[in-house]
Amino acid sequence: MQIVVDDLSGAATQRLLAAHLAGMRATPGECVHALDLEALRHPSLTVWTVRIGDEVIGVGALKRLDAENAELKSMRVADGHRGTGAGRGILRHILAEARAAGFANVWLETGSSVEFLPARTLYSSEGFAPCGPYGDYVEDPLSVFMTRTL
Repeated sequence: MQIVVDDLSGAATQRLLAAHLAGMRATPGECVHALDLEALRHPSLTVWTVRIGDEVIGVGALKRLDAENAELKSMRVADGHRGTGAGRGILRHILAEARAAGFANVWLETGSSVEFLPARTLYSSEGFAPCGPYGDYVEDPLSVFMTRTL
């Protein structure tokens, strides 16, 4: 597996992000916090993909909130590659990049339903702890907020 910064121009990356967004849209509209392709191109974000050869099997992004805080966004592993370590690999890579960039804390929002249990379990196992809403988020029974100090 190779993890690289992605400019979002490749069809394979765009397909994986479209699948991610479609999955998130199963949540009621006002509760969807996933970013579309154009939003992921914002200068405050860096996007990485996990690749095996030319195949894109995972994606994740880091959004700068301010000088000390960043937010994990758009974490997704392709269905056929879940359980392979790709998600943990990209999460650890993004956390190392956040630390190297001087961030003190990383935050995230994920779903509260059973479908998001594997993601919440991964985040907890990598040192994230539940917290309240941050930034512009508000309390929402469909969201779980987590943070980790670097």
